[in-house]
Amino acid sequence: MLAATAVSQSPTDPLSGLVLGEVPIPQPPPGWARVRVVSSSLNMHDLWTLRGVGHPADRLPRILGCDAAGYDEDGNPVIVHPVIADPDAGAGDETLDPGRALLSEQHDGAFAEYLVVPRRNLVPKPDWLSFDEAACLPVAWTTAYRMLFTQARVRAGDRVLVQGVGGGVASAAIHLAAAAGAVVYATSRSEEKRKQALDWGAREAVASGERLAERVDVVIETVGEATWSHSLRALRPGGTVVVAGATSGANPPADLGRVFYLQQRILGSTGCTRAELVAMLRMMQATGARPVIDRTLPLAEIHRGIQLMIDGELTGKLVIRPGNSA
Repeated sequence: MLAATAVSQSPTDPLSGLVLGEVPIPQPPPGWARVRVVSSSLNMHDLWTLRGVGHPADRLPRILGCDAAGYDEDGNPVIVHPVIADPDAGAGDETLDPGRALLSEQHDGAFAEYLVVPRRNLVPKPDWLSFDEAACLPVAWTTAYRMLFTQARVRAGDRVLVQGVGGGVASAAIHLAAAAGAVVYATSRSEEKRKQALDWGAREAVASGERLAERVDVVIETVGEATWSHSLRALRPGGTVVVAGATSGANPPADLGRVFYLQQRILGSTGCTRAELVAMLRMMQATGARPVIDRTLPLAEIHRGIQLMIDGELTGKLVIRPGNSA
């Protein structure tokens, strides 16, 4: 089968370590299932792996791809929950299992015609979602869902700031928060992306670092160093910053004086549970929220797709199709 495999890592030339070629079709061990992948999608995690960030070189070679939607061995349409872990080891929450792994970290991922995962990671794909839409959800949308509703406990009327419009998590957070009745603010350096944020349901979209009309209850933070000071300044006393990434750097100025004096809360968030994925699907069906797809490419053009991500040319998700038809 055709697959995109990371064989080496380079901080300056990440695409040099990505090889597209034929590999054996995987065989599922007991308790696992094989999925014929119809659609996958790109995540920053794929680029980090190629750059050697958070992914030890001794785990290579590894087929990349964290998101997948396709058919199980019985022909049922499924979405793959991407966190491979033991819920019991995390007190019922698989994201707290110390041995957890995102698909493509310790097990081959979704940029291939087939993959294997534990059977509990298969979630029925509802018929109101296309395979391309379903493939956008497992990482970016569920990350946003957990940040908003599990960690920050956002409710209708809450004021939410989403930093850095354009990425998959940010676009998902805007859609989901607006669908829940929150007042959404967004930031971006790009005027075009700010306009898109308004189309997605944001009340106001401003240039990165610009003062908001009011302080917010919750900040969705995935950018890191470049936006951190603004996140704290934009937050009301007693408000919450939820952090699930740091694409611009992971060591921002702490500003502890502001944090303790204004009693601001900083919460980390990683991945999601299978139950959260199922709950999010129910919410999407009820509200009509859907992922933004920037474009769709065949697996043969995976290098081009990742270059578009590197260049910041994507707004929403880029879908990868390994070549199977739905």
